[in-house]
Amino acid sequence: MGNVFVKKPKITEVDKAILALKTQRRKLALFQQQLEKVIEAEKEAARQLVQQKKRDRALIALKKKKSQEELLKQVDTWQLNVEQQVTDIELASKQKAVLESLKTGNAALKSIQSEINIDDVQKLMDDTAEAKAYQDEINAALGEQLSAEDEEAVMAEFENLEAELSLESLPDAPITAVRPEEKTNAPADTEAPAEDVDDVIEFPDVPVKAPKRPEAPEKTKVLEEPLPA
Repeated sequence: MGNVFVKKPKITEVDKAILALKTQRRKLALFQQQLEKVIEAEKEAARQLVQQKKRDRALIALKKKKSQEELLKQVDTWQLNVEQQVTDIELASKQKAVLESLKTGNAALKSIQSEINIDDVQKLMDDTAEAKAYQDEINAALGEQLSAEDEEAVMAEFENLEAELSLESLPDAPITAVRPEEKTNAPADTEAPAEDVDDVIEFPDVPVKAPKRPEAPEKTKVLEEPLPA
């Protein structure tokens, strides 16, 4: 079997700088943890010394604790600066990669455009237009275009189809079918035969002429007898 050679990626100065900054960031994080432990230890020692009534030693422990807290603040600032620098370097590296890609793409575009002649493109467009116009003339000569009468016939057929579709789209009138058994088995109290109704109820005839008013009886004259003298 032949030896397989694997090309190792090239380590640039940017990669080395990022690696160094990340290593320093990791060391600062460990230092922070150590300071936090020392601060907690001094705080606990001061509490015990106060309980033992050892005021001077308790004050010394608190001063150490304060000194370590100030140092911890400085370490926090250092760590923020290191992280910010790592971010800036990585961002600048990506921007450089994008810029190089744009340059490569622009060079490729110019190379392709250099192979295209604008005069050849214009000539091709003119030839295409001429070929299309020539084909239209051939189609007209062969009679593929419809005459005015044919156009009218097509429009009339189109209107007829629209009318038929409009009629088909109208809803059908509802039809209620009466079943034979419903006719024969109708309830007795719902309908009565016509002759039975006539036997039970008889209405008088409606008068056609207005009734005559009765004449007033003649007044009889009463003879008045003369009074005796």
